[in-house]
Amino acid sequence: MKYILHIAVFTVVLSLFSVPAQADKYSDTKKMFEDAGINHMFDSAYGYALFPTIGKGGFVIGGAYGSGRVFEQGQYIGDTSMTQATIGLQIGGSGFSQVVFFEDKRALDEFCTGSFEFGAEAQAVVITASASASANTSGSSATASGGKNNAATNGSGYNKGMATYTITKGGLMYEATIGGQKFTFTRNL
Repeated sequence: MKYILHIAVFTVVLSLFSVPAQADKYSDTKKMFEDAGINHMFDSAYGYALFPTIGKGGFVIGGAYGSGRVFEQGQYIGDTSMTQATIGLQIGGSGFSQVVFFEDKRALDEFCTGSFEFGAEAQAVVITASASASANTSGSSATASGGKNNAATNGSGYNKGMATYTITKGGLMYEATIGGQKFTFTRNL
């Protein structure tokens, strides 16, 4: 079993560092989501938090981490990080990109309080090209993506002023877990 855990960690690390150097990973990630069919969300949202890469891995106990930037009405206002801890049936590792849209100023201000947390009921729409299942912070199943050029969306809309979308970048993870995502925010001076 330790061998499987090492493979999972290696997969996550490989997915984080095997991406070619990019001039602006935030612009590229935003374009990837726009190409997937949610460009209207960028146009209509008051703000958004964009995470180019979040690495996730686990074996019974799991976790995820990623850093990103927060934008208010298209302007960069600060940095954010996401951590996630999960427990339950899980094995593997994966990397994904994530965007959290804020419908209005109130939702953005709530996120920017410095320490925001999505509970187990928060839902994320998985944007994939081939296989996906329901994904949320209380558990998800294996997902696979063909990449930015052939992704499609399933579902849309805000819940309590926020909407979350993810695109799987690589790896394989099976899980039925309980956990939540915690975000921190530091305003750009």
